[in-house]
Amino acid sequence: MSRVLGVLPAAVGDGAQAGVAADFSQDVFWVWLLKAVAIIVFLLTSVLVAIWFERKVVARMQVRPGPNVHGPFGLLQSLADAMKLLVKEDVTVKAADKLVYIVAPMIAVFCSLLVYAVIPFGPEVSIFGVVTPLQLTDFPVATLYILACASVGVYGIVLGGWSSNSTYPLLGGVRSTAQVISYELAMGLSLVSVFLMAGSMSTSQIVDSQTQVWWFLPLLPAFVIYLVSMVGETNRLPFDLPEAEGELVSGYMTEYSSMKFAWFFLAEYINMLNVSAVATTLFLGGWRAPFLPADSFLQQGWWPVLWFLAKVWFFMFLFVWIRGSVLRFRYDQFMKIGWKVLIPAALVWVVAVALVQAVRRLWDVDLRTTLFVLAGLVVVGLVVSFLVPEKKPEPEAARAEPEPFDPFANGYPVPPLPGQVLPPSPRAQRRLAAGATDAGTSESPSGPETPLEVRGG
Repeated sequence: MSRVLGVLPAAVGDGAQAGVAADFSQDVFWVWLLKAVAIIVFLLTSVLVAIWFERKVVARMQVRPGPNVHGPFGLLQSLADAMKLLVKEDVTVKAADKLVYIVAPMIAVFCSLLVYAVIPFGPEVSIFGVVTPLQLTDFPVATLYILACASVGVYGIVLGGWSSNSTYPLLGGVRSTAQVISYELAMGLSLVSVFLMAGSMSTSQIVDSQTQVWWFLPLLPAFVIYLVSMVGETNRLPFDLPEAEGELVSGYMTEYSSMKFAWFFLAEYINMLNVSAVATTLFLGGWRAPFLPADSFLQQGWWPVLWFLAKVWFFMFLFVWIRGSVLRFRYDQFMKIGWKVLIPAALVWVVAVALVQAVRRLWDVDLRTTLFVLAGLVVVGLVVSFLVPEKKPEPEAARAEPEPFDPFANGYPVPPLPGQVLPPSPRAQRRLAAGATDAGTSESPSGPETPLEVRGG
């Protein structure tokens, strides 16, 4: 595939795996263990910081101080909340399926911890004399592994809502199922264009392919689709329909308390870190620093970890910013965005990228030239759109009146859809009938005063 797309294949030799840029041939057991423990500690610590960070940022948006009592700048507030959940009473619903009720949050947390195993934090470094990449592992289909972990993780939410044997959690679980199916399709399609440009699905190879240009520039539509999809995938505002407090009372987490609730809470924030890391790796150059040459000392050693974390926390700030700025969508609006906007747009973009890659391969056109041509076409399209006259609205008389909607047509009340009008209530119908009767008796061929004359005579 890499040859067809005009991308140099990864070096094979010295223990390197085919299709993977990172070389793990010198890793030993204790290095793997050290990396795995470091990832888990990093995720758990980042969740505590993310909770504090979200409270502080939202508080500043709402002109209030936020956490400022426990520790300097309130940094120990998240730790205090975690300890509270540890010692809080653990309540189990009597009618719940006990095994599934307990296993569901474990599934959610376990799957969320798996994603960072294939995320590259930086280039090769020396750890106690062993030269190893700052990545736990990698393989040619690492990105598909990430999507698989996200797909399996939703089973924790679905089973948690079903096992509680309660109405609101069940509705939250069903909503989560539809949400993941809708937005994971759009997310996967947005990543296909990155695979086409990079010529690989290995995370280290994708980062290695962004030495000249980060993929979010030539693949801006795919990047925007991914940004919207990752918010829906993590059940965050304005797409937090599975746990909507207004109508579902926290949804699938309604019947959970203490540490089981904390596991769901932990999984949500880890998933935010996961999708942020995927966006950083696939679209923003991974651990590469912006505007610096590849041979700079800031691109080597442990410095790239700093650039990687800065990009990840940029996306975390976007999550918090959106939560503090946008209201929750209605469920029909939410599904319409997924199925009628994101998925068709992602399909069209994948076809366009495939055609561009075919042209580049056949006529040996430079990527920069191709981008300039596409940008010119976009500008021409915008200019033409401004020159096209707007369609004048139809006059009020020409518009067809909507047909009355019968909510009891199937034997039970159904709310009207947009554009449908409810018929008048029985009281309003009687009032209209009485008005029509009065109007009929007050008018006759001899004039409006005929009934009065008859009564008077």
